[in-house]
Amino acid sequence: MFKVPEEARITKEVNKYVGTDQSAGNNGFFAFMFQGYQVRIIASDGMGWEHCSVSINRNRTPSWEIMCSVKDLFWDAEDTVIQFHPKKSDYVNNHPHVLHLWRPTDKEIELPDSTLVGIEEQNIN
Repeated sequence: MFKVPEEARITKEVNKYVGTDQSAGNNGFFAFMFQGYQVRIIASDGMGWEHCSVSINRNRTPSWEIMCSVKDLFWDAEDTVIQFHPKKSDYVNNHPHVLHLWRPTDKEIELPDSTLVGIEEQNIN
């Protein structure tokens, strides 16, 4: 289930981002610290999708660990979310260091069999 961390919601205008309050629901600008980085998220839940746009306070792309922390903060542990690599003709890039997490609201995401990823008994987590 998509949820927003109210304690991380930005309620006042910051740079080009307009602050929101709880009346905006799952939509707004959020920020939190993770491993020395300020993680910035624009969250939304419209047009059949839950979405987080993720950047950090450095001129670099968020790491896997940062993206996992955003996933854990905005979705339940058993929710599957995805990052897309669209076809070139549909590609949009408004910022070179922003990544996106997506989850459709009207269907489950079909996943390949886990054996195509690796051997489950060797899970390092």
